[in-house]
Amino acid sequence: MSQYLLKSMNRDVGKAIHHYDMISHGDRIIVGVSGGKDSLALLWILNERLSRIPVKYKLFPVYIDPGFPDGFADSLSDYLQSTGVDLRVETTDHGPLAHSAYNRENPCFLCARLRRKRIFEIADELDCNKVAFGHHKDDIIETFFLNICYSGNISTMRPVQSFFKGKVTIIRPLAFVDEDRIRRFARSREFPEFINPCPRSQISKRKEIKEMLARMYRSNKKIKGNIFNAMKNVNPDYLL
Repeated sequence: MSQYLLKSMNRDVGKAIHHYDMISHGDRIIVGVSGGKDSLALLWILNERLSRIPVKYKLFPVYIDPGFPDGFADSLSDYLQSTGVDLRVETTDHGPLAHSAYNRENPCFLCARLRRKRIFEIADELDCNKVAFGHHKDDIIETFFLNICYSGNISTMRPVQSFFKGKVTIIRPLAFVDEDRIRRFARSREFPEFINPCPRSQISKRKEIKEMLARMYRSNKKIKGNIFNAMKNVNPDYLL
């Protein structure tokens, strides 16, 4: 693995953790593992940090299996077990339910809502006060445009967000890390690739937004940074 790549990842994760005061000594943290490169990278980095920082915390990796046929829960669990990590797998019917006639909402919206509800229930069961998700800088920018284009509001996912009067806090330690760096990091660590069995995985609105942004980034390399900084530099006097 490139030492520069590892150092840059650790630097930006550390910067996000310190800037937003994400992790404290004694925290019990659920790590939402999806099988994708982002969550695997997050789990690896949070584990690695424990060996060299004075702040100690406990990690509880959890995978919410949506219940589609040909899922990869067993393969994911076996892979993490081979690295010394125990994964809790929660088997659900969220995916088929979200795509059934019962659901009158967007399938992705309902599936995500049910998945997060179960994560919160597990956090309560395990007495965890933090939930870490692998959302990165590109996810935050894409969510910003998704909400503008399809929800009619200006908002995005926050690096730190508390729920239930502060009982549980969602943290996103990869908030300052570009997806391309995570992709290169995943290749260097030889993370396995798991095929998403969701029938909408290749036709989502997020994919459309991602492609639109990619065209913009190719035209000017400063655009991504400017968009990200703009979300911290809002002038409400010039909004409706």
